[in-house]
Amino acid sequence: MTAPWIAGWGLTPFGRHEETDLETLAATAAREALLDAGLPPERIGLAVFANALAARLSGSLTIGQDALAHVGLAGCAVINTENACTSGSTAFHIACLAIRAGEVDAALVVGAEKMFHPALGLIDSGKTLPDTLLGRVTPAGFALRASRHMARFGTTAEQLASVSVKNRRAAAGNPRAMMREPLTLEDVLSAPMVVDPLTRLQCSPIADGAAAVVLVSDRLARQNGARARVRASVLTSGQYDLMADLSEWQTDSRTAQLAYERAGVSVSDLSVIECHDAFSIAEILHYEGLGLCAPGEGGRYAERLLAGDASCVPVNPSGGLLSRGHPVAATGIAQIIEVTRYLRQARKPGGIGLAHCMGGDKEADTKSCTIAVVEAADPASRGRGAVQRSKEEENADG
Repeated sequence: MTAPWIAGWGLTPFGRHEETDLETLAATAAREALLDAGLPPERIGLAVFANALAARLSGSLTIGQDALAHVGLAGCAVINTENACTSGSTAFHIACLAIRAGEVDAALVVGAEKMFHPALGLIDSGKTLPDTLLGRVTPAGFALRASRHMARFGTTAEQLASVSVKNRRAAAGNPRAMMREPLTLEDVLSAPMVVDPLTRLQCSPIADGAAAVVLVSDRLARQNGARARVRASVLTSGQYDLMADLSEWQTDSRTAQLAYERAGVSVSDLSVIECHDAFSIAEILHYEGLGLCAPGEGGRYAERLLAGDASCVPVNPSGGLLSRGHPVAATGIAQIIEVTRYLRQARKPGGIGLAHCMGGDKEADTKSCTIAVVEAADPASRGRGAVQRSKEEENADG
């Protein structure tokens, strides 16, 4: 079994791109990723394209074939995916499976979204769901979680706001982030209320944008070089027969445990995390679900991160969704790029990062959750974990 490697990436700035259509955004990121990987389009054996909203907003279908034709992927197998906010990371997971299975040596993953559209309205998890019909749009669902966490654990409004302040501070150094102006706690708390207790600055802004990565096999990574090895990619759905508890996501902790086991790491091994901070409370809940702190301690962990506590794992150093923007299908891929970029810039061989994304809401659980664990490693040596895994595979093969 071969390990997937990240060989290159492309990422547009996130924001309002009124003069650029969806296909052009996608093609721009794809072209940049291929160039970064040093691979011509004809070397790509599979392309997986993610988009969540175009079918609803503009009636566009099978956009992957349309967009990728612009970069010369003639005859290549193209899969189109939609999985709410995890659309991009789900596409990444599918490509990882193809590489691991030995079906292809190189795969292109692209996620693109145009959200500045008059028909968008409030985001929800499905127009026909009973909760949506009763008015529980996405901001309301997260506000309920925030209120429950505050009531159960004593989490404060200031702790919620500290997530936004921290992520905006991080975004100042990210030229592709949508929102880079500094914030104070007072700025966040005094912003217009969306759904109590969440103000506008605690809700991720919609955005247009695209992200792409090229994944390659061990063999191609050794030949062409690569940026990082994918130690694990996990995709799960929620469990809807459990008693609802709005103060935690069991799917978060379950998916994290699977990812840690498959990657052969623990939370203490992580150098960086990008998590799905669609709202300030979401990041706090993800601290707990990923094992960074005990249940109920997420608010205090947010304060420690804002204070620069060196014992904490950096979370969302790109600015996160709250400041980078959230073009839904591009987000999961962008998170993986940001983790890989952080590890490479740290110049720490063997550094390990985690990208976490979550999408949709159903019966107080999520519809989808993805986690990718990546390692900064040298393809020539295949990294410590890869060497160990290859020895185990050789022994298993006799």
